[in-house]
Amino acid sequence: MTNDRPARPTATPAVLRDRVLERAEARIGGLLAEEHGHWAVEDRHAAALVSDIAAVVRTAGDRVRPVLFLTGYLAAGGDPESGHAVDAAAALEFLDAALSIRTDTREGTALRRGLPTLHVSHAAEHERSGWRGESRRFGEGTAVLAGDLAVSYADRLAAGLPEAARQVWDRLRVERVLGIHAAVAAGAAYQDDPWPGPCLTGGCRRGCAAGWYAVRHPLLLGAALAGTPELSPYYRDFATRLHAAWRLRGFLAGGPEFGDEAALLRDVLFDARSRAGAERRIGELAAEAARVLARAPLADHWRTDLTAHTRLLTDCA
Repeated sequence: MTNDRPARPTATPAVLRDRVLERAEARIGGLLAEEHGHWAVEDRHAAALVSDIAAVVRTAGDRVRPVLFLTGYLAAGGDPESGHAVDAAAALEFLDAALSIRTDTREGTALRRGLPTLHVSHAAEHERSGWRGESRRFGEGTAVLAGDLAVSYADRLAAGLPEAARQVWDRLRVERVLGIHAAVAAGAAYQDDPWPGPCLTGGCRRGCAAGWYAVRHPLLLGAALAGTPELSPYYRDFATRLHAAWRLRGFLAGGPEFGDEAALLRDVLFDARSRAGAERRIGELAAEAARVLARAPLADHWRTDLTAHTRLLTDCA
């Protein structure tokens, strides 16, 4: 990193990040409003798909990927006024929306955050309207198309990113799809081991692509967009440890990726001593992640902010 950057920020990391997030939210809202206005005139069914995406984005939750991306970007010295940063954060939100839609459809989820999922609501629309064909297939097909449209919007926003950032974006897109397929195939073939032990040694397969998409890729995208490639090795090592701790926390807490088999292992075969050992390992991984940050060429306030994210995501005080 260059030495001509100010030693202290003009605002706290949280304030800087929230300002860019607000602009990203406005970017998303503006794009969806423009698209809906156009398609409402052309085709009401097309406009309905845009409304579907808007509803999913609106109820998305904590914005983990955009927050980590912007943290990595701003910590790397990225310009908080950059339009590219706004577009990248918005693109990650659209990609998250597509992932939510497709996961719900693939797993047959009926509700998300208390509301009917898209494949359910469109199946009901088909049945109410007395349309031809099978309602379930119509609902699932429509939801898949909504996911495709969300990805199209994400790629539209990412298309103008500088080449280095665009390369990270492309890897993120490819590895996310392949990783999800690997996880689904492992579960279907009865090869799905709910214990995230391999993640702790860096050899994780199931769940890693989702983890890299959630943690490593957003940070690497931030470093690439900020033009600070020397931070990438630190971000990669930090994310590896954070991801392992996150997976282990998900196992202990019964997160969404850890279903019946994980519950059996955790609640029946995992005794108090094993649980204490897992908790201890989470703390060790968080400490290792903090040591990686201590070596990284980061300003102290950003190092502190990234460390806080480690505690938040792993529930380690």
